[in-house]
Amino acid sequence: MTITSALRPRWPRPVTRLAALPPVMRLLVLTQMAFNIGFYMVLPYLATHLAEDLGLAAAVVGLVLGLRTFSQQGMFVVGGTLADHYGAKPVVLAGCALRVVGFVLLGAASSASGVIAGALLTGFAAALFSPAVESALAREAGERERSGQGSTRTEVFALFAVSGQVGTVTGPLVGTALLLVDFRLACLVAAGAFVLIGLAHLAWLPWREAEHAGEPVLAGWAEVLGNRRFVVFAAGYSGWLLCYNQLYLALPAELERVGGGAALGPLFVVSSVLVITLQLRVTGWSGRLGEGRSVVLGFALMATAFAVVAVARMLPVPPSWALLVPAVGMVVLLTAGEMLAVPVAQSLVPRLAGERRLGAHFGVLASFGGVMVLLGSTAVGALLDPAVPAAVPFLVMTAVPLAGAAVLGTLARRGRLTAPAATASAS
Repeated sequence: MTITSALRPRWPRPVTRLAALPPVMRLLVLTQMAFNIGFYMVLPYLATHLAEDLGLAAAVVGLVLGLRTFSQQGMFVVGGTLADHYGAKPVVLAGCALRVVGFVLLGAASSASGVIAGALLTGFAAALFSPAVESALAREAGERERSGQGSTRTEVFALFAVSGQVGTVTGPLVGTALLLVDFRLACLVAAGAFVLIGLAHLAWLPWREAEHAGEPVLAGWAEVLGNRRFVVFAAGYSGWLLCYNQLYLALPAELERVGGGAALGPLFVVSSVLVITLQLRVTGWSGRLGEGRSVVLGFALMATAFAVVAVARMLPVPPSWALLVPAVGMVVLLTAGEMLAVPVAQSLVPRLAGERRLGAHFGVLASFGGVMVLLGSTAVGALLDPAVPAAVPFLVMTAVPLAGAAVLGTLARRGRLTAPAATASAS
């Protein structure tokens, strides 16, 4: 067998799977890639622009970045609720329009107030379109799965993850090239990208009547929070986002400790390449393993990722060639856990929701994660202080996904993750 023939079945598979989807589902999957390309053109370089080009103090830079994150993660529940009430299409279009305005403001702003306004708009834009896209994709995939016409929801969300990672890799490359000219140019090109995204959804995303259009907007929150099974699931699952965010907080601290700060970028690429090349294979394997076991094993791998670094920090200093091994292990294990757990968990949301108010359920799920990141990252940041024993923050982070695995494993053992959708709203 030649090398070419050996590789042929592996590399085209995501493209083949994507091509097999109906046009609407293909649009929604590719939307995640387009969103991430536009986002990562600008946001990784925002802090440098604020500090070096605008001369803002470090505290102001931190405030801007914090407000942007909160306006996105904290407001997902708003976007999801609006999607249930008005339908996915108008909410996606509104989100694209706000992000265009936000990027233009970020590029044009010369003061802290202008930058804050732009950051808030770019964050809230994602809070609008992300849960709308996810709920629309879950509904479309669910209808297709029930009819036996193609990929399962889990497989579709795996493609969604692959698409997002392609955007995560591509966006910074485009942004770096544009920054050779000017940060403002990167912002304008990103704004132009969202104009095109909005036009694509205006043309090809169907107008579907909202299932809850005649009900009070806030009624969805009461229904979601009254679904005790889903609330327990969301609480257990929320630790995933905190784990993932340690790639931006704990991982750089570990690399700086061993003098390997330059490896941060390549390690991000390693994570993305793993998802792009292996996600569909892992998802196929998780289907044979079972939904409950896949989620629990995924969280266990995330816990192992932090345990590896914690143990390494308690051992004598290794030889220079092995200094980066714990960090590499952390990235690989975190990514493997993500690939096992996240698509399966996303596919479980509609079932736990009883196929109702999918926008609000996806929004609440994301907002739970946002609260966990806000509280958890603050604590981990404090524990990364040099006065604290080096292994402590990683031991604490080991406990977070272990707790999530315990919660989700309990639900799985009691049959409360895989029960039929018709009983999902029962408590």
